[in-house]
Amino acid sequence: MDLARWQFGITTVYHFLFVPLTIGLGVFVAGLQTAWHRTGKEHYLKLTKFFGKLFLINFAMGVVTGIVQEFQFGMNWSEYSIFVGDVFGAPLALEALLAFFLESTFIGLWIFGWDRLPKRVHLATIWIAVIGSNLSAYFILAANAWMKHPVGYEVVDGKARMTDIWAVLTNDTALAQVPHVVAASFIVAGGFVLAICGYHLIKKTEGEWRSAMRGALVMTAIAGAVVAGTGDMSAQLLHTQQPMKLAAAEGLTETVDGAPFTIVPGVEVPKLLSLLAAHDPDATVKGTEDLQREFEAKFGPEDYTPNIPVVFWSFRLMQGFGMATVGLAALGLLLTRRRRQPPPWFNRMLLLALPLPWLAVIFGWLLSEIGRQPWTVMGELLTAASVSPGVTTGQVATSLAIFTVLYGALTIAEAVLLVRHVKRGPDKSAQIEEQREPVLMGY
Repeated sequence: MDLARWQFGITTVYHFLFVPLTIGLGVFVAGLQTAWHRTGKEHYLKLTKFFGKLFLINFAMGVVTGIVQEFQFGMNWSEYSIFVGDVFGAPLALEALLAFFLESTFIGLWIFGWDRLPKRVHLATIWIAVIGSNLSAYFILAANAWMKHPVGYEVVDGKARMTDIWAVLTNDTALAQVPHVVAASFIVAGGFVLAICGYHLIKKTEGEWRSAMRGALVMTAIAGAVVAGTGDMSAQLLHTQQPMKLAAAEGLTETVDGAPFTIVPGVEVPKLLSLLAAHDPDATVKGTEDLQREFEAKFGPEDYTPNIPVVFWSFRLMQGFGMATVGLAALGLLLTRRRRQPPPWFNRMLLLALPLPWLAVIFGWLLSEIGRQPWTVMGELLTAASVSPGVTTGQVATSLAIFTVLYGALTIAEAVLLVRHVKRGPDKSAQIEEQREPVLMGY
């Protein structure tokens, strides 16, 4: 079980490196192409094609690594698949048959439609593709939300049977989680663009980098506000639906009225946790020890407390890295107002925008999934009862080693492609494209 969890965790975190960037960068590229369509300014076209290629490299890697995830359900987690298949399969089928095909088809039209489709039609293809990306995120996150707060089902012969697809898709946990994750994806994409702009501003590369930077600053700042608002919604849902995760995230062992919020051990804000969790500064927040006794009485003997240090610090690192990124964006908007160029020291700071939001979303994922343990489906199916009985430890260890080596090689390939393209910049990329176009047309 531990090896299977490590394998799923490693492959999922790796896959999640590409997912948020695909979601956010696709919208950013569509926005650049819209600006070119409306203004006719050549630099918007160059930026569209430059960031568009980075988007496509990332999209391809996301597809390749995402396919592995579904195979793991049947191979390492067959008991889980048997239990949730009727419910979990519906949103995943919608994701594949509707969202992914929509996304893939129109990305293909966008790639090969330059100078072949009318400008408005070609612009529509990238917008339809990014709508497909966001629909894909919705269906997958709705399935994940069901694991945290199962609704619209009944258990028949030891298996979950869906009774209301609409309840699954409009689960209040999903309605809070989807905008939270999508907005976080925009922050990741914004940080990615800002870091590239910072690099080229330091190198004094020719080009309208201020336009791309300002767009990314605005996107990151707005997304930060959405993340904060939906994070508040999520805290209230944790208080009622996953109280053990909330207690573990705060390291709260004893039940407290008017619970404080711990910034770091030894530094607390009185009553803030109760205010965030219930919008009542005097509300009661249950501790892990009391919840453990309640769960034992309800579900039977088991350790229902997740790994508190991991959950506690994942929560703080998620918040810290995320707030640092949004703060950097707010500072950038202030420094570049009234068409001012950013000072050199800020250009160097922009390089931090690359790792910070990615670290934030990774620690957020760890908080979300490790905080739910020992359940795969909250209140219904334990992780220990979810693994495949016919798979041996050696088989899982072998596949884990193979995936680790393979993904390491893919990481190197991805990094080389991205760095090479980033260093070229829009102007050199455009020159290379012009040289290749006669060859492509002849083919």
